[in-house]
Amino acid sequence: MARIPPGFIEELLTRIDIVEVIDKRVPLKKHGREFSACCPFHNEKTPSFYVSPAKQFYHCFGCGAHGTAIGFLMDYEHMEFPDAVRELASIAGVEVPEESGGQEKASSNAPLYAVLDKAARFYREQLKATPAAVDYLKQRGLTGEIAAQFGIGYAPAGWDNLLKLFDGKDETHRQM
Repeated sequence: MARIPPGFIEELLTRIDIVEVIDKRVPLKKHGREFSACCPFHNEKTPSFYVSPAKQFYHCFGCGAHGTAIGFLMDYEHMEFPDAVRELASIAGVEVPEESGGQEKASSNAPLYAVLDKAARFYREQLKATPAAVDYLKQRGLTGEIAAQFGIGYAPAGWDNLLKLFDGKDETHRQM
């Protein structure tokens, strides 16, 4: 199978306006040099989701979600990586070049990465929902920004939290 060259992905991200991509899906408001909105990845009443056009990335200070335009499409639209790249390429009006080789192994691991990403997001959300855990991190000198940057989460009591989180399909259980 063919794979997308990394150089093309970097060039594509420089051509894309992340504000335009996100604003079509989540209405953004100008906030100084950046744009803000309520985060589409968790419920909140005040905006903690920021988009930086200069740095071409988004970040939520509430749940820790962050990334590029590709990552946003993958999370928000539930797209696979190649589909997100193709979507952005169509917006930019360019064709996606493909190299041969290497894709078979990456595509076989893609579902595993999705499972790991969903589990990591769950633990980060649990940290936000557990004031005692947040207080503990504050006592240790960690700010919310540091926790978000390093993806720190909290594992609540219970042995089957992830089993409850996932859909219960046998394939997902094997991946876990």
